[in-house]
Amino acid sequence: MLIHEVVDSMRSDSQKPNFCGNLAVSSPLVSRRRRKQAGMTTLGLLILVVFIGMFGYAGIRLTPIYLNYIAIASVIDGVLKEYDGQNPTRTAIKKSISRRFDVESISLITARDVKVTSSGAGFQIAVVYDHKADFIANISFSVHFDKTVVVRR
Repeated sequence: MLIHEVVDSMRSDSQKPNFCGNLAVSSPLVSRRRRKQAGMTTLGLLILVVFIGMFGYAGIRLTPIYLNYIAIASVIDGVLKEYDGQNPTRTAIKKSISRRFDVESISLITARDVKVTSSGAGFQIAVVYDHKADFIANISFSVHFDKTVVVRR
């Protein structure tokens, strides 16, 4: 007697697998297991949500920093458009930057932090600063900004 015949004889008729030629016909129990295994697990979904949430939170923390930079860069570009080729003085450029910082409500840096130096072609206006934003616990972002333009005389 073969082993599978011994096992089949020990089972009741309701527990015996149905065979159709060489292929086994799946029982309802097997198909239920396969349906339960399809899809994402709760742990996998939780990991995905945490991962996406961390990127979203990082974006929320970094967006105001970049918006401040855009405002500062627009002030410098505005000074360039106002005085380029107009033979400006260093004092006039500094006053314009200070006035524009007040209008734009820029408080992250002051007009004193903007370097206006004389160059051969005119004046070089340079804004270089770092901004640090806390992220989670002892993890933070440090962002370096550097904007330089030359106002021709």
